[in-house]
Amino acid sequence: MIYGYARVSTTHQKIARQVTNILAVYPTATIIREFYTGTTQNRPHWEKFIPQVKPGDTIVFDSVSRMARNSIEGYKDYKKLYDFGVNLIFLNEPLIDTSVLDATKHKLLSINIETGNAAVDSFFKGNIELINNFIMALAEEQIKAAFDQAEKEVTDLHTRISQGIREAKKNGTKIGLAKGMTLVTEKSVKCKKTIKKHAVEFGGTLNDKEVMKLCGISRNSYYKYKRDLKVCLS
Repeated sequence: MIYGYARVSTTHQKIARQVTNILAVYPTATIIREFYTGTTQNRPHWEKFIPQVKPGDTIVFDSVSRMARNSIEGYKDYKKLYDFGVNLIFLNEPLIDTSVLDATKHKLLSINIETGNAAVDSFFKGNIELINNFIMALAEEQIKAAFDQAEKEVTDLHTRISQGIREAKKNGTKIGLAKGMTLVTEKSVKCKKTIKKHAVEFGGTLNDKEVMKLCGISRNSYYKYKRDLKVCLS
């Protein structure tokens, strides 16, 4: 089974680009979409999806930065899935695909030296093992470095955005939405449709708590969306 995992960490990012890139190479992939996880929030779709993955399955990512929220989490997931027999593919960083790590393993030295002298044989065996361990350590360091670099790029981007906002405010530029305007996101549109269809107040059969759970949103967001709907219908 081939899966594609696409994730955005803010409401300003578009998930469609990642999905398009994955399907362009793997058109039969089943896409798992994760929205607005930030750098600290849980990844509910990932956590629900991973237990269903079987050895031999493939997970495709547009980029290594989309696999996890930080380098520690990413490398941990990578190792766990690789050891479980899952193939991982990164379209923008093919050098850390699990197939490359497999190829590295196949290239390890497998020399069997038997000179008849136990000391000499032990010496060569020990050195071959050291060389193989060194090769695998380099390969794993390359994978860790990719996750570290991805996290650094995201952190640098956030820093530049924050600096830009501070500079704009310093120069008198107003930041944010104008009064009375509402930010429209893919998630808000989807949730409002769900609320309008299922909430008792709009002719549905579910109470607020049930609809809130169905949408997977916070209490504040839920009641905000309800207010927006009532304004539109008034």
